[in-house]
Amino acid sequence: MGSALWVSSGAGLSGLLTGCTKPTPQAQAIVSPDVPMIPETQQTFSWFSVDEATIRKVMAELTARGADAADLYFQYSRSNSITMEDGIISRAASSIDQGVGLRVVVGDQTGYAFTEDLSVEAMIAAARTASSIAHSGAAAAPVELNTRKHADYYPMQRSWVDVGIAEKLPIIQRLDGMARKLESAVDKVTVSWADAEETILIVDMHGNVVTDSRPMTRLWCMVTAKKGDVSQSNSSNMAARQGIDWYTDERLQQVAQEAIDRTMILFEARRPPAGELPVVLAAGASGILLHEAIGHGMEADFNRKGTSIYADMLGKEVAPDFVTIVDNGTQAHERGALNVDDEGCPCERTVLVENGRLASYLHDSISARHYGVAPTGSGRRESFRDIPMPRMRSTYMENGPHTRDEIIAAVKNGIIAETFTNGQVQIGAGDFTFYIKNGWLIEDGKITAPIKDINIIGNGPDALRNVTMVADDTKLDFGGWTCGKNGQSVPVSQGMPTTLVSKLVVGGENV
Repeated sequence: MGSALWVSSGAGLSGLLTGCTKPTPQAQAIVSPDVPMIPETQQTFSWFSVDEATIRKVMAELTARGADAADLYFQYSRSNSITMEDGIISRAASSIDQGVGLRVVVGDQTGYAFTEDLSVEAMIAAARTASSIAHSGAAAAPVELNTRKHADYYPMQRSWVDVGIAEKLPIIQRLDGMARKLESAVDKVTVSWADAEETILIVDMHGNVVTDSRPMTRLWCMVTAKKGDVSQSNSSNMAARQGIDWYTDERLQQVAQEAIDRTMILFEARRPPAGELPVVLAAGASGILLHEAIGHGMEADFNRKGTSIYADMLGKEVAPDFVTIVDNGTQAHERGALNVDDEGCPCERTVLVENGRLASYLHDSISARHYGVAPTGSGRRESFRDIPMPRMRSTYMENGPHTRDEIIAAVKNGIIAETFTNGQVQIGAGDFTFYIKNGWLIEDGKITAPIKDINIIGNGPDALRNVTMVADDTKLDFGGWTCGKNGQSVPVSQGMPTTLVSKLVVGGENV
């Protein structure tokens, strides 16, 4: 999912990174070798081969030319991937990435540098680079380290580090076999596996120390079927912050069945009439439209800079009073869940639209300071090479007062949008185009025929205002969604209940 507008990072106000906790008076850079750390934190320090003395030296250099805020973001990540095509392993790869990003904020300036070399000399050189970009005033004074605890939304019985390929291959083979067994017309099956684990250590100039270990896994099944000379392909996938025990036969069967169903229905599907039609957004994966066409516009950096249509809409009506939209980082094991964001702030459930009114933006520390509010735990970055910015985590619409059957019956001529693939969004205005792979035609309040390969075109804020019915069947899609913004990609979750938008442009066939 990619946003269409690049927003430069930087900008800030004094005290930007203090929103998560109360800063120590006159506190700036780090010291105090006598402050004990909890074992997990000490282990993470050891993992990156740093100690308090090293942190003191690097932070002192980072803040030597003045700082309103500063932080070090250490990250270690390892990932594995396996691809099976027609029962044969065609690709397998492993990767390890490690480094530290160094950020200093002075007024409206942000200095940032990173290094993959965690030697003291390399980190000090990077600190000097960052401080040369943003600097003013006297060097910061030292404070004590303060290890902060946080919730754990993705506890693991076994780390992926302890799981070998011999345990992964049978799962991949079972999914391949299930897909083939379900449908004789299947000509080709591709199964892709991924697992990853990430360890982060965040230390800011106020002495706050935060660590987190973040697991992730994804399993994807692509099916190609043939009937005569006609071939059709489609897929399904599942992803979560889970371990290997998550891959039960029941879940594998669900992925296989969904891939088969989505593929086989394409042989019967046709394109619907073109024009402006009522569109029913199916529960689950239709959340991509909510995420792209509406959610990005509620990220605070776009609003702070006046580029979002929602910039002056806080407290105002943006949807019917039965619409509530939430972005939530606290759902256990969800792909978009986070214990803390990439500034070390605890994640939360943030209500963006409450009973039709715009209630909040998604904030990192910079935007939170600008608006005079607390951060929402939404400061995210792809890696230590990147500056954090406000990002979504798990975005969804809550249940409404209707039922799915009531919604279908209310549509005389329209479509159901069920599975989405590509889309483009202009964040400032909210204009969007989405490609729908699978859907259904509705005629006289009844589902009559499958449809495929269509575009829907509209405007996010207009679509939100044109929501006329919302069902009581909200669900999150369990697929491996990834959101792109400013060239940075982060994992997210999304979902929604069955929702009727009274009118959108459907790019079907002229009849």
